[in-house]
Amino acid sequence: MAQLIKLEDYISRYEWNVYRYPSQFIRMKQDNWKKLHDMWLDEEMMEETVPDKPVSAFSKWKSFLTLGSRKMESEMPDEENALPKTENDLKHYFLDQLFPIQLKWASSTVTDVSFSDKNYDENDQLKYFLQRFPDTYLVMYYPIFNIKKAPVDGEIILISPIGIEIIHIIEKTAGAIITADNERTWLVKEKNKQESKMLSPMLALKRTEQIIKSILNLENIEYPIKKVVLSRENPITFHGEPYNTKLIGKHEYEHWFGEKRQLVSPLKSQQLKIAELLLKNCQTTSVKRPEWEADDDLTFSANNGEN
Repeated sequence: MAQLIKLEDYISRYEWNVYRYPSQFIRMKQDNWKKLHDMWLDEEMMEETVPDKPVSAFSKWKSFLTLGSRKMESEMPDEENALPKTENDLKHYFLDQLFPIQLKWASSTVTDVSFSDKNYDENDQLKYFLQRFPDTYLVMYYPIFNIKKAPVDGEIILISPIGIEIIHIIEKTAGAIITADNERTWLVKEKNKQESKMLSPMLALKRTEQIIKSILNLENIEYPIKKVVLSRENPITFHGEPYNTKLIGKHEYEHWFGEKRQLVSPLKSQQLKIAELLLKNCQTTSVKRPEWEADDDLTFSANNGEN
């Protein structure tokens, strides 16, 4: 599960301490998954040995997931008061319960909080990046950079232990074909043969690339940077890929996604340093947290020896 270190201009606890929270999140996820999985196995075994026994422990089970002493209640309706049938179903349940915590970490610290858009609670695109990629991917989701005291919108940024990918997503109607035409405009051909023009995603990708390069150059840091145009459902046709750019359409998607999923690597110090530099150059809008509002998510970290 990738980690959301920046969401637009919201305050993030990763910018508070980027060397602490990535490893803490991984530990928290692994510990809670093991406990939940063990409980699920025990319940499953009980159902098999005593089939007429009601699932008396389910109410405790479904409220088990505790991240930093905050109990996440299941959204399952009462009539579906049953254990997930498969381990894969259990994983989906677990990831869905982690998602609100990720949003909270990306919009608040101990002392400050940002007013977040509630639409993110059900944002499938954001869930895709967080739930389908490995833990060591750090995600900046449309960050707003502060360049010469002016806000500049960025694209989706994935910081992995081996490089940075800047991603522009294109989602058109089913059956539409996208053609990379020129530097400024691309073509979209609908299933009914109707054609339209769209602004080339290369403009936004290059802008974000230049921002990242300028930040890293100030610290004399070299790190691989690639630009990606991603369309999971629509084919992308082109005569030649732009420099240092991958055009990933419907037919290339599975191979590209498989490479991301297969990355096995711990967090790297240079990766965290780069994340810290990028976060420092982002705009943040927040207010002081009300004195009476507790931040119960941090209890977990205190119990794990974090300083």
